[in-house]
Amino acid sequence: MTVAILIADDEPNILMSLEYLMKREGYTVHLARDGDETLAVLRRERPRLVLLDVMMPGKTGFEVCQEVRHDDAIKDTLILMLTAKGRETDVVKGLALGANAYMTKPFSTRELVDKVRELLGAA
Repeated sequence: MTVAILIADDEPNILMSLEYLMKREGYTVHLARDGDETLAVLRRERPRLVLLDVMMPGKTGFEVCQEVRHDDAIKDTLILMLTAKGRETDVVKGLALGANAYMTKPFSTRELVDKVRELLGAA
């Protein structure tokens, strides 16, 4: 059985490229385009990991992260925040809200794949 990953981002080009990359690595991929859809997919599909953008319509990635950590049904979901918000205060906030890791855009695909493997291997 393959590991399921949710990619949550409001930018279609990022969704498409990350979906291709993660499928190529052998993962089952689900997509969400805003914070509310992200939470719905998390509760319905129960992916092991979510690649979570911070700046999305509706609920932000920070709000989604906080809600995930307070929901017993999905609180063990691994969260890797992927965002253009790279100030140290943003990184600290994301990790304080419960993200397992934080990567800023732009990032290399190799670096992302390595981080995903690291998170899933440690789980």
